[in-house]
Amino acid sequence: MSENITINIDGKDIQTQEGEYILSAARANNIFIPAICYLTRCSPTLACRICLVEADGKQVYACNAKSKDGMNITTSTESIEKERRAIMEVYDVNHPLQCGVCDQSGECELQNYTLDMGVDSQSYTVKDVDRSSKDWGHLHYDPGLCIVCERCVTACKDMIGDNSLKTVARGADPLNVEYKESMPKDAYAMWNKLNKSVIGLTSGEEMLDCTSCGECAAVCPVGALVDTHFMYQSNAWELNQIPATCGHCSAGCQITYDVKHTSIDNDEDKIYRVMNEWNYVSLCGAGRYGFDYQNRVEAKDEAAFANAVEAFKKADTIEFTSTITNEEAFILQKLKEKLGVKLVNSEAKAFQTFLNNYSEISGTKLYGNDLEATHNANFIISVGTALKSDNPNARYALNNSMTVNKGAGLYFHPVKDPIIEGLGKSIMTVNHAPLQEEVVLYLILDLFADKEKLPSTIVDYLATFHSEKTITVTETIKEEITEIVKVMKKNEETGEEEEVEEEKKKMVPKKISKEVVVDDNKLLEIVSAGSKFIEDLDKNLKKKDSFALIAGPDLYTHPNSKNLARLLGLIEKYSAFEITMIPTLTNSLGVSLICELDETSGSYSVGYNTKGDFTLSALGDGNLDMPAINQQEGTLTSVNKRVNPTNPAIGYNGYTLNDIANELGLKAYNTIDYTASLPVASGFNSVKFDSLPNHYDNDGTEHRGYVLNNVSAKISSDESVEKFSDEKLEGTIVYLANPVRQFTEFTNKTTNLNEVGGLYMSEEFLSKSDLSEGDSVRVKSESGELVVNIVSDNKINGDIALLPTFDSKINSEALINGYRFAVASIEKV
Repeated sequence: MSENITINIDGKDIQTQEGEYILSAARANNIFIPAICYLTRCSPTLACRICLVEADGKQVYACNAKSKDGMNITTSTESIEKERRAIMEVYDVNHPLQCGVCDQSGECELQNYTLDMGVDSQSYTVKDVDRSSKDWGHLHYDPGLCIVCERCVTACKDMIGDNSLKTVARGADPLNVEYKESMPKDAYAMWNKLNKSVIGLTSGEEMLDCTSCGECAAVCPVGALVDTHFMYQSNAWELNQIPATCGHCSAGCQITYDVKHTSIDNDEDKIYRVMNEWNYVSLCGAGRYGFDYQNRVEAKDEAAFANAVEAFKKADTIEFTSTITNEEAFILQKLKEKLGVKLVNSEAKAFQTFLNNYSEISGTKLYGNDLEATHNANFIISVGTALKSDNPNARYALNNSMTVNKGAGLYFHPVKDPIIEGLGKSIMTVNHAPLQEEVVLYLILDLFADKEKLPSTIVDYLATFHSEKTITVTETIKEEITEIVKVMKKNEETGEEEEVEEEKKKMVPKKISKEVVVDDNKLLEIVSAGSKFIEDLDKNLKKKDSFALIAGPDLYTHPNSKNLARLLGLIEKYSAFEITMIPTLTNSLGVSLICELDETSGSYSVGYNTKGDFTLSALGDGNLDMPAINQQEGTLTSVNKRVNPTNPAIGYNGYTLNDIANELGLKAYNTIDYTASLPVASGFNSVKFDSLPNHYDNDGTEHRGYVLNNVSAKISSDESVEKFSDEKLEGTIVYLANPVRQFTEFTNKTTNLNEVGGLYMSEEFLSKSDLSEGDSVRVKSESGELVVNIVSDNKINGDIALLPTFDSKINSEALINGYRFAVASIEKV
């Protein structure tokens, strides 16, 4: 771990860590150093060079120079200011004068720095080149506006892990050589690169092939990269920014809804785009583009409301999903207590039970880690989750660890994932069979647990999988050989040069084979880890000192989920790994902590965002309308165990769950009156909604809501776990999971997320079958059958097909009996 040190910037002593970049240290202490290309959480590119500072009398780049104890730094001198101004002049060469219609105008860093550095004249010229704009699908790229700062390339590589962008040759004429002598050297070097380069696609195709997160457009300092849907829609300064929390997956990302009236003739609010604090957190495509899922209601339907109240009085069950706020979950719990009804939420119940079983070993109600700590770790294991689609920010944390922290990782999952495999050489992927998650956790215990402290029964059980075997290995050694060489030498008697033979010794490589006795670990064979697994693992573990494990939803509904939960508890207790669990839906963690959930339904149910005998729906397809998350004020509990506030972007004119609760005898003027009443015994704080913060400090410190208290739980004196079963799913397998950017029916409702529902199959799978994209197939398992069309998905590999849940027209759950995997037949209709 880095040591705390003191450095001085412009006469001010500040505390930072040994090796921290000067620019990051300055930003963390609210000291301004100009920089265009550098992104926090990313590696420096040295593309803009305006972050020049003087450190101990020497000019360095603040984004790339590391802090040393006692260092004295000056951020501005006469020569530095001259250099910066020259750089800004160069950036303005041939930059189109179209600020009036540019989508970035008003929040453009090129505008800001040009004005800040007083660029009021132009000293340089160069012939322009054709810079026609390009449509890359969800993004529009204008090379004429691009300053090749490479933020987009860096964000795609270091933050997201798609690696879809790169710099390519621009094809411009070379600069006049006289400039090299007449202008500041950094300005010339930057201009020379700028003149030669432009942004292109690594795929070589015309369309961007990525997970469509839009982070590259978010970080663009000018108007070069713009979300296609936002082009020419609004000036930045017209938009009202509403801080909120994304309502899709459990990441709970901080977002800002940019809102204004719909048109001159329509004064209703409309969401034009979603922005994020990209220096501190990345946003996936669902969060960025899936924003217009509000439920438009013209007025309160009094008759439907009366029917809803009667339905609650009649019901013995309330069924609901976790796409609700903490306050709504609390209202449902209060209604359970008042009316004596059952509360049924199958995915939250599975997660709740899993947490309870885990807590018997860990002694805490919650897992110990979060994604922030995960991204700071340098060795990460992921098990039981399709990481890129279950929780994209978990995938970003894994990627950021490997690219910026020089970390490594292990990814265990039955579905082959080219996105994960493409994160780098230091990620090891193991595609085990479904139902083998227990073996994987035993393997992790075997490889990483402290055997001196681990219960002896488990140590003995693990030992049964080890034996010795003799193998033949080939290694290269250095062998000394003697060879006769002819050389010319002077004859001492005659004085003439003559050819003579001499012996010369040299070392040459030689391959030899030998037999060695090695450990044979059958656990590796069971999960198909490969013959080089241990060798590669040892290489990746070198210099690693911070360990994190991500566990996901495949484990919660596994037939032996109780054993899996206890195994995770043992891993956290007896190894260096800290664990993060991915909640299944938006607020699954909050619901599992607030509600006393039941296993089965009764005879008459009210459904909230799910079908019931009487249905309340924020999708607008029920008996009584409800507000969507983007129309609500309240809190959501994220994977990071943080209770985050969210605010309504769009108004709502109908009834709310609180209105029904009040009619049934509960009394709260607003739904958020319950925020301070959330259960302290489960880790919530007694804090009023209006007191909850929602911002970041310059050093990245998060001030959003509050972090749950990890309440102590009763530890079981029995740490025993069951032996794993040999059972595994074989044959044609389907997996209940969504494609990237889709999570629920709410993301499916949005305008810009237009993925087609169907059976998602890899190109590899299709090539080995007689099926093609668009074919209608009958998929049949022991639990049921359905007819669906095939969708080709290049974001997966292998022979496991994905059945999504985001499309309500496909009853995917009919094929699945709890566990996310099922054996099925697929036949063309």
